[in-house]
Amino acid sequence: MPYGHRTPSSEFPAFRFPAWLRCLAVFGLLWLNIGWSFGAAHEPARQPSARASQHVEPSTRRTSKAKAQRSNKAKKPTAGKTRRRFAHKRKHVASPERTMHVSKVTPKHRRQAARNARDTRGVRRPAALAAKGNPQRASASRAAMSHKGPRLLARCGYTPKSRALLRARSVYVVDERTQTVLAEKQADRVMPIASVSKLMTAVVALDAKHALNAPLNVTVQDQDFDKFTGSRLSVGSTLSRHDMLHIALMSSENRAAAALSRDYTGGRPGFVAAMNAKARLLGMRHTSFVNGTGLSAQNVSTARDLSLLVAAASRYPLIRAYSTDRDQVVLPGGGRASLSYHNSNALVRGGDRSIVLQKTGFINEAGHCVVVRMKVHGRPVDIVVLGAPGAHDHIADVARISRWLHCSLR
Repeated sequence: MPYGHRTPSSEFPAFRFPAWLRCLAVFGLLWLNIGWSFGAAHEPARQPSARASQHVEPSTRRTSKAKAQRSNKAKKPTAGKTRRRFAHKRKHVASPERTMHVSKVTPKHRRQAARNARDTRGVRRPAALAAKGNPQRASASRAAMSHKGPRLLARCGYTPKSRALLRARSVYVVDERTQTVLAEKQADRVMPIASVSKLMTAVVALDAKHALNAPLNVTVQDQDFDKFTGSRLSVGSTLSRHDMLHIALMSSENRAAAALSRDYTGGRPGFVAAMNAKARLLGMRHTSFVNGTGLSAQNVSTARDLSLLVAAASRYPLIRAYSTDRDQVVLPGGGRASLSYHNSNALVRGGDRSIVLQKTGFINEAGHCVVVRMKVHGRPVDIVVLGAPGAHDHIADVARISRWLHCSLR
């Protein structure tokens, strides 16, 4: 090409940056690149807040956790530990049973959650709380709780049909050791109790601490002016207090009980007052006495109350021994012939040794009554039967209940 000829592209000379400026730009880019890489490598792991994580559904949390683990495999172990620690907190706070905000959890909420947890595990709540305001539920709760203790079993003959065979108007059967009611029928019905009253007569007479070997006369005041019943113990007879107590309990001798109630500080009124005071002391709220023989229809109580009297009378060895003795011969003195008395309870006369205390009673207003404490395989059980219509119905009821007990309480 001839000298001085110029092409169109070379009309203007090419512009070039100075070398030192180009070197500075390259060095700056390298420095920025190095700084970015260093900062990314040392950036701390971002910690998810508990406030944001509590509203995440369980399935979403698991997916997010898996993605986070895959994307952060290259991070340092400290970040992984931090993530696992906060994941554990999220699992605890945001479980399906506790989706509320952590700042809103109150002691009331914690108590409610604890109760719900106990209910779901099948733990029974107290019957009084679970059955509050619901009589049917309360009855079911008491029945369920009673199954823990002794109970009469259907396989032993205790069924609704067999319970209907009990002839007495009022029945109460209680296990003395655990105070478990095993059977009852109108147990709180106030009724005349006839000569069952003599159990309280014996308790008050023994509490008086009189000399039991001292003689006691039968007077005109000891005759029956309520029912005008007779007695083989004639006026003028003399027996020791021991014998009076013995035949009053064993054979329900009315004049012996009347003599014991007359021979008391304050006379017979003082004795009757002491009987009622003792009843109040024992918690017999529906019990009242007007005499010591039980011949008055105003001597009243309930089957439940009488179980308390049986328990109290059982603490006296003489009452246990005399009430379950089969026979006794007494000498009334004054040239009178000896008198032979027998137990008024056919079960005791028949040799039932499981009975450790008993007392029978009858007047027309009360029907046939009996209270019994028996040992069933070593376990004391009290039976109260009131208002049986027939002369043998009260004994038949006790015999039937005894069979249920001996079979069920093995």
